[in-house]
Amino acid sequence: MTVTPKPPSPLSQAWKSLVATATSDTTLYVLKRVLQALLTLLLASAFSFFVIQLTPGNFLDQYRSDPQISAETIRQLEAQFGLDKSIWEQYWRWLVQVVTQFNFGMSFTYQRPVVDILWERIPNTLLLSFASILISWLIAIPLGILGAVQQNRWIDRVLRVISYIGQGLPTLVTGLLLLFVAQMTAPLLPIGGRTSINHQDLTWFGQMLDIGWHLILPTLTLSITSLAGLQRIARGQLLDVLRQDYIQTARAKGLPENRVIYVHALRNAINPLITLLGFEFATLLGGAFITENYFNWPGLGRLILQAVTAQDLYLVMASLMMGAVMLVLGNLLADLALTVVDPRIKLSEMN
Repeated sequence: MTVTPKPPSPLSQAWKSLVATATSDTTLYVLKRVLQALLTLLLASAFSFFVIQLTPGNFLDQYRSDPQISAETIRQLEAQFGLDKSIWEQYWRWLVQVVTQFNFGMSFTYQRPVVDILWERIPNTLLLSFASILISWLIAIPLGILGAVQQNRWIDRVLRVISYIGQGLPTLVTGLLLLFVAQMTAPLLPIGGRTSINHQDLTWFGQMLDIGWHLILPTLTLSITSLAGLQRIARGQLLDVLRQDYIQTARAKGLPENRVIYVHALRNAINPLITLLGFEFATLLGGAFITENYFNWPGLGRLILQAVTAQDLYLVMASLMMGAVMLVLGNLLADLALTVVDPRIKLSEMN
């Protein structure tokens, strides 16, 4: 008599699928990186907090010089802001409320929760950063491929000269040059702001075009330097791969040159570029300090600069932590993207 095995129940299948997902290399790797990130953020927060406190004076110095504000009022403000406590006690109180309540404190300047202020600015900075990354990659990778394929010909030499000039121009100079161009071509390009005066009167599509129009100059300012560096790296990596034996073998088999370059060579040359992508978030945030002030873009970089100038302690701390989170998250996403692009890379073998 043949006994037909009983099919597994849907609950059993779901449980096995959940266990397999929880114990997969990707899940374990992400968990390990999250734990490392938490330790990194803790150390970064402590270091940043104490370095900020080394700055002479504090936010209340602007009131101490005002004869109309009494010493009693200053003491009340110190107690209200917690500035009458020791540095260690201030940091401990801030850390506890961040961990337990996700409360980064009150902004001294705006008298509002820091988290609310950041949520208003983060989308603008992310929009500018993603636009810059997109423009950089869409231009730099094709130019890098063209330079590698046309090595030492006139077009490769022209592209190398342009990349040298681009890398030699800091964001400070690039922003000034683009401001000059905008003034010369006015009103073709907007000089500042995120939207036009009549933005609310436009349709949703018109509003998107309006924001994109105002994005042109800030995006170019952030993109030029990174674009030039990315182009040189793409060219160098592709040239290195094109010299490998398996590329010569593919050509000897009679494969079309386009297939050799775009399928075999580029796929292996792109790995270091994806790794660099993880650092773009942090570097773009640093460039946004200048860019957002030049073009009056209401983003996180401009907010941080204003907070540092005003010695707004908790707003500066929250902004620095946001930059650290962007760096950690960018590196994690870059590592995961590497495994998608190159299946030979195993997360279990990565440190």
